[in-house]
Amino acid sequence: MSKKEIEKLNKEITRLKKELKEKKKYGLVWEEKPEEVVEMCKEKLPVLKEIKNKEIITDKNKPVNLLIEGDNYHALSVLNYTHAKKIDVIYIDPPYNTGARDWKYNNNYVDGKDVYRHSKWLSFMKRRLQLAKRLLRDAGFMIITIDHNEIFNLGNLCDEVFGENNRVGVVTVVHNPKGRNLSSFFSANSEFMFVFARDILEAKFKNVVIDKKVQETFDMRDEQGLYRLENFMRARSHTSRKNKPKFWYPIYVSSNLKEITLTKKNKFHEVFPITNNGKEMTWKTLPETFDFRNKEKGYFVAQYENGRLQIFHKYREQQVFKNVWTDKRYQSEFHGTNLLKDILGKNIFNYPKSLYAVKDILKITTNANSRILDFFAGSGTTGHAVLEINKEDGGNRRFILCTNNENDIAIDVCYPRLKKVIVGYQNLKKERIEGLGGNLKYFKTDFVDAEPTDNNKIKLTVKVIEMLCIKEGTFEKVLDQKSFKIFRNTNHYTGIIFDQTAILAFKKAIKDIRGKFSVYVFSLGDETFDEEFKDMKQKVQLSSIPEAILRVYRRIFK
Repeated sequence: MSKKEIEKLNKEITRLKKELKEKKKYGLVWEEKPEEVVEMCKEKLPVLKEIKNKEIITDKNKPVNLLIEGDNYHALSVLNYTHAKKIDVIYIDPPYNTGARDWKYNNNYVDGKDVYRHSKWLSFMKRRLQLAKRLLRDAGFMIITIDHNEIFNLGNLCDEVFGENNRVGVVTVVHNPKGRNLSSFFSANSEFMFVFARDILEAKFKNVVIDKKVQETFDMRDEQGLYRLENFMRARSHTSRKNKPKFWYPIYVSSNLKEITLTKKNKFHEVFPITNNGKEMTWKTLPETFDFRNKEKGYFVAQYENGRLQIFHKYREQQVFKNVWTDKRYQSEFHGTNLLKDILGKNIFNYPKSLYAVKDILKITTNANSRILDFFAGSGTTGHAVLEINKEDGGNRRFILCTNNENDIAIDVCYPRLKKVIVGYQNLKKERIEGLGGNLKYFKTDFVDAEPTDNNKIKLTVKVIEMLCIKEGTFEKVLDQKSFKIFRNTNHYTGIIFDQTAILAFKKAIKDIRGKFSVYVFSLGDETFDEEFKDMKQKVQLSSIPEAILRVYRRIFK
């Protein structure tokens, strides 16, 4: 071996020693595999281009939902500029890596014989989860479905990306009660749903009921919503007067049962927590807590039951969620495959999720104005679920779906499904199914050369118009001139100025328009233009482009 070769070998040994020393002592370790779509971003920057003829608008006053066709790594990169920390819930159903050639890595199907099968999957998932995490609000949730093939790897990966302390739970969903007849050992009938929080101290589940039988018990309603009456007395052996004397006290009720108080009054009935057989039990709260809750009009109700005066309280609609879901509605054959076939008129997509499984997890994790992202959109079940929930509760949730067009899934499955459930369709029984309403815009990923030349910055600025409209949620065109453009929604405007010399003309154009403006001004550098707009600083929020976008991309693609 030559001296030069020995020196080279020693350098490699030193490098490996350093790398091993720096490696974490606990956690998931695998051989990172390069990915073409990621490497591509060193030379090309992703942007979005709208496909105008696929727009669906049923109500201009409602929010706009987005469908993005393209590799989800590129779509997530764009969303890192337009939606950083704006997403409330991310729900994904990624490739399960079964070894059955059901997903591609670098344009090649990955099969069970590939010795780097798990490394490729982990590399693929980690890059996307890291981008996705940046999109979540602090109170947001990340939800991922998986089967046994990658469950352990996914759990470790999510612990690494989101933090083990932010692990909310793992839910077993029985989606195929019959199981698989050809299984050698256990017949798999379940999948798993990982739920992580961006920050578990901020995230909260909603007080909703997803179990139909439980839901039926909430049979009363007031201005605050559904409730049922429950006896205010605790009647368990460990909650007796002897064990908890502070929870034993009299409650006074007027003769007409309208007034309930802890203050002793003439002609008021005195009520203690005593069972029908004379056992002295306790009330559910201390006296001071009773007083606090009694300030809510109608929270406590006095009624005669079996000839005895009883105190009841309103128990609001809520449910303790179990981590095993067995509802028949979660069966993917009937509420996934057959439902999709009924919508599209033919069996064109394998293994879609049950619509109800997706609806229920979104009911738990979203509110009426949440933004929901699915970057493995597949047949579009998540979008369908969002539209149905909005229809049921009058909400304004918005979805963003991302999918590639492998096997024409975007144009032949996802988009047609969304269009039909929005505007209505005829099912296989020739019945008319009314549309759910909603608005949808369709985008495809496009690219601009990444080399930071003046010419490329100009090209990027021209091509990010759609991205800026998405960022601001302003899609209605107000003014379209060569040097500047103005867009709006119901309460906000976006201005895009391509030439600094047009600032004066732009200001004249918006002078009499009432409302707030987000204004983007082209600059080869990173000028703020505050001086030019100092007379409008209460009306205008300024940003320079494309530098604001390039900063995001430099961080992602470093």
